[in-house]
Amino acid sequence: MHISEISVDEFNVFAKTHVLGTFYQSSNYALVMAESGYDYDYIGFVDNKGIIHAAALILHKKVGLFYRYGYAPRGFLIDYNNKALLKDFSEKLAIYYKDKNFAFIKTNPEIAIGEFVKNDGSYDILYNKNTNIVKTLESVGFNCLKKNLYFESLLPRFKAILPLANFSINSISKETRNKVKKSLSKGFELEFMNRDGLDILYPFIKDKSKENLTFYKDMYNVFAKDNLIDVLLVKINMEEFVKEAKGKYEQELDVNSNLLEMTTENSSKKLINLKMQSDKNLIAYKESMTLATKLSLENENNIYVAGAIIIKYEDRICILESGYDRRYVRYCSNYFLHEKIFEHYQKTHKFVDLNGLTGDLNKDNPYYGLNHFKMGFKPKAFEFIGEFDLVIKNTVYNQLIKRGILNKEFMN
Repeated sequence: MHISEISVDEFNVFAKTHVLGTFYQSSNYALVMAESGYDYDYIGFVDNKGIIHAAALILHKKVGLFYRYGYAPRGFLIDYNNKALLKDFSEKLAIYYKDKNFAFIKTNPEIAIGEFVKNDGSYDILYNKNTNIVKTLESVGFNCLKKNLYFESLLPRFKAILPLANFSINSISKETRNKVKKSLSKGFELEFMNRDGLDILYPFIKDKSKENLTFYKDMYNVFAKDNLIDVLLVKINMEEFVKEAKGKYEQELDVNSNLLEMTTENSSKKLINLKMQSDKNLIAYKESMTLATKLSLENENNIYVAGAIIIKYEDRICILESGYDRRYVRYCSNYFLHEKIFEHYQKTHKFVDLNGLTGDLNKDNPYYGLNHFKMGFKPKAFEFIGEFDLVIKNTVYNQLIKRGILNKEFMN
């Protein structure tokens, strides 16, 4: 078999039917990355009959003064358990790109090597036989890069995947369920937007995103042609917001009045505690009603408070980015957003990729809030195999590391 450039149609057909296919290994993603300064090749590992046994999108760009590097986002489309095939492919890929003056090719396969399991309130990782693939990759010329706990790599090493078939509000944690229910009384509505919606969404995600607004607009332009991207925004319907807030206040006012009358006749500890809780609820509902009225008077248009970018690929959606306006954090708009996302795409897709977690799910982790939010929806959380470099020119590769050029190229 030999390495050969294949047509975009050949690549797309192979990628869409491969078990490891993701939107990162797609012609759409190639076009997006071309706008970010990468060139790209569609590579096939082809036998004498023209049958493709492996394939990859290889992004590439210049590094240093004289050399280039390649990047196969989310890995080659190959059977990693077939050591002979992987060895033959890797060796011939290195030879092919050595002639093109490449120093190395980076890759980060979407291969789960472990799953988080809860153990007495904390999480352990239960590893599987895919850990053997690490040794296989190293044996055929790949350098296994440092394992990261957080978000130091190009793509997350830890992710949460939620099966949608049996999802319901009753299947999530009690805390998350309560926050979702709280959000449902705030007059929120989910709105599907076009490219212009990114201008509203970007301020909600810019502090945590590695990309600028132009990148997401480029992505929308490319993926929208094949109906593979959605921009969702959560807005406050002011009329409903005021109505809901006023209704909650008036309802609690009745409860409070009844409790006051009851405690006058019977001052049991239970009734007094109920009355005290109702007093607190009444204050909170009055504040909400006051704020709702104020916002309604100040804003002729609806207020957008959260949003997400959704990539659709085969039977899975990926929440590429999501965020919310922190001025309205108390209204749990992010919980509303995610519950509505699951509810909507449950009709058309099997899985939702909640995207990155950290490898540490404990409370002292600086990313605990992010992890706790995503895990509250009861997804399956996985550790993936990590990043590898297929070294093509050893001396050049080592010099690029020594001079700090690779660190500068790939630092977050």
